[in-house]
Amino acid sequence: MPSILVVDDHPTARRTIRSLLAGHHISVCGEAVDGEEAIAKVRKLRPDIVLLDINMPVMNGIQAAYEVRQIAPSTKVIFLTIHDAPETAAVLRLLADEFIPKSAAGTMLIPTVKRLFQT
Repeated sequence: MPSILVVDDHPTARRTIRSLLAGHHISVCGEAVDGEEAIAKVRKLRPDIVLLDINMPVMNGIQAAYEVRQIAPSTKVIFLTIHDAPETAAVLRLLADEFIPKSAAGTMLIPTVKRLFQT
């Protein structure tokens, strides 16, 4: 199973995501609270997948996704965010492999992670 870095500035969101993944025996190799910390952890941990929130302090998820692409091009990026408008999703997919609205995380997260790990 893939190793995943969970990046969100809200502790409750990180705990919920970790719990969803653990229920399917998917390893969380680390957590970060902003994009800057995420970049440091991608360099150190080399996760297979990075789950990124967009609205975070210090460095937002969009900037972090761009940096992840530069330093770890084989790492898959999933945006997990409250922004769920179709046009927003289309733009976000330019920087990420997938986009999941937080409102659909319970049903979409596990299938998306499994599909990305197989590609």
